[in-house]
Amino acid sequence: MNGFPRTEIGGVSVSRMVAGSNWWLGFAHQTASRGRWIKQYQTCKRIADVLEVFARSGVNVTMSPPAELMAEALAELAQRTGERMIWICTPNSELTPQGPNWDALAADYDQAAGWGAEFCWPHTGTTDRLYDGLTGSLRHMDRVCGMIRQRGMIPGLSTHRPEVIVAADRTKLDVASYICIYNSAGFLMPYEIDWTQRVIQQAALPVTTIKPMAAGRVMPYVGLPFAWATLRECDLVTVGTTTPDEAAEVIEISLAALEGRPAQRELQATRSKKVLTD
Repeated sequence: MNGFPRTEIGGVSVSRMVAGSNWWLGFAHQTASRGRWIKQYQTCKRIADVLEVFARSGVNVTMSPPAELMAEALAELAQRTGERMIWICTPNSELTPQGPNWDALAADYDQAAGWGAEFCWPHTGTTDRLYDGLTGSLRHMDRVCGMIRQRGMIPGLSTHRPEVIVAADRTKLDVASYICIYNSAGFLMPYEIDWTQRVIQQAALPVTTIKPMAAGRVMPYVGLPFAWATLRECDLVTVGTTTPDEAAEVIEISLAALEGRPAQRELQATRSKKVLTD
């Protein structure tokens, strides 16, 4: 297998693995102190170091909210490799009881376009608040998607609620993919894992899944094979890592799962494991 397996979103060829950003920007989903440590540790160079491991393994897409640090890291990566990584930008725009603050949305989308994002997929904090469960509709989202298209980006949407995917499919919303939480622990998932899988399997568009390791609660060797084995060939898995070594490890575990072979990786050595190796 040459490079990482690919799929297509909105006419763009993308790797099925997405380099996630929570462990670069401080969204640990654990403790405030862990989030602060991440922000103190990460720099443009360190993020670019991790992105380079992904890029040289054929992973050509990353996901993050709009952040200057990400824009700088992507620019450094392009300088090192000669190629720019595709950016799924996920702005969380201001809403009011009357609906979106259209000026704020325009500014967010202008910023994403100015930084070179190919995809602009409003975050769950925007999308899910616009979902009307009574009518099964997504209020204002047609206009939102139009604004994204006008700026030369491809729209999608991020949700923590699988019913939003069902509604978007039913209304034929002008999006190219859905972001959806999916992991073997059911972490942050509002429905059982098998029900979420059914929604993903029946989705009309590729689904870009997030949190396959439940924000560090599931080992990569467990969470990643589960995701790859239970998703479609058109779906993507977003994987967050802190260091280049972690990036190399999740790539190898994923390729092994996709190729049906044991992963070639070093196991963590602790004193209690000595009896297994003597």
